[in-house]
Amino acid sequence: MQRLTLLGSTGSIGESTLDVIRLHPGHYQVFALTAHTRLDRLMQQAREFKPQYLVVADKADYRQACELASQYQVSSEVLAGAEALAFVSEHQQTDSVMAAIVGAAGLLPTMAAARAGKKVLLANKEALVMSGQLFMDEVSKGKAQLLPIDSEHNAIFQCLPTDYVYGDPQAKGIARILLTGSGGPFLHTDNSKLDTVTPAQACAHPNWSMGQKISVDSATMMNKGLEFIEACWLFGLKPEQIEVVLHPQSVIHSMVQYNDGSVLAQLGHPDMRTPIAHALAYPERIASGVAPLDFARMADFSFRAPDFDKYPNLALAIESCAAGQYATTALNAANEIAVKAFLDGELPFTGIAEVNRSVLDRLKPCELNSIDDIIGFDNEVRVLASEWIGQMSQRALGL
Repeated sequence: MQRLTLLGSTGSIGESTLDVIRLHPGHYQVFALTAHTRLDRLMQQAREFKPQYLVVADKADYRQACELASQYQVSSEVLAGAEALAFVSEHQQTDSVMAAIVGAAGLLPTMAAARAGKKVLLANKEALVMSGQLFMDEVSKGKAQLLPIDSEHNAIFQCLPTDYVYGDPQAKGIARILLTGSGGPFLHTDNSKLDTVTPAQACAHPNWSMGQKISVDSATMMNKGLEFIEACWLFGLKPEQIEVVLHPQSVIHSMVQYNDGSVLAQLGHPDMRTPIAHALAYPERIASGVAPLDFARMADFSFRAPDFDKYPNLALAIESCAAGQYATTALNAANEIAVKAFLDGELPFTGIAEVNRSVLDRLKPCELNSIDDIIGFDNEVRVLASEWIGQMSQRALGL
């Protein structure tokens, strides 16, 4: 029986994880569930899975969460705040931690799980984007098992040799990693029209069902940029060893190209339950609830290089990856602020990349040697990004 803490249980990854667990009631036990805002949904999940702990991210929501727990007749102990998220992540009764909190908020509890030597199912790419080497050092020191959940990284993991040497792809004859991306909802949209797209249009992904933040990141291809950075850390690769390829059908989730000309690809429906099931059961295989591919019904596979004029955020992410930790931490922070501003109607779609570029251009390289350094720098960048958005608004109004 594997005992699981699910960080971000009410999001799309969390719901998909619980879908897989339902198929295997004798193999997985939910130890803790955590949520940010969807407290009613959290209580519904708690009634079904009966975890020992429920955690709400914001301490201000603690009283409401306790009242709802009583209303739903949930017996789980209710906790709140960042310390509580870390507590359930490193708890001795937790075997595995699904790290599915979106954004920087997921860094500390995911780090706690790694430090405690847990099986970490990593769906929070920001943990590596923000703290790369520090995070990987904690994984190593804690002897944690790190398994990727993002469909692309999970695909790469499946296509690598089982005895792959971290940071030495040439030792196994690996030429490069091919990181695939759909291109999002604006793949065929004229670049001149991107200024006027709405949040609803940006969130209408043609293949995947995701939350608002990650949907907008997919539309700008920042999501692929963050995955590029994450792949470097997960597999010990240099930026020049990774190539981004657009694949609109989202059936091939990524590929590994070898020196002998062979290319190994992982295929499947665009459904997160497949990589979740793979990581939950690794090294075994279990049913995910996803139907098998029917190759006779597939029309075609197409590929193309990304248009960096359409996707400047992807170019920024690749540049930041080469520049170092300060740049990737800053890019992630600025982007979170810019995406929120876009969703709130305070910034045009193309303004997201403008904010990100402007913030990066104003920063000087610096060393980030601890989690405190990273969090402090992250906060500074968020303030800088917010100020820049305010200045953009004033310029737009002619002030």
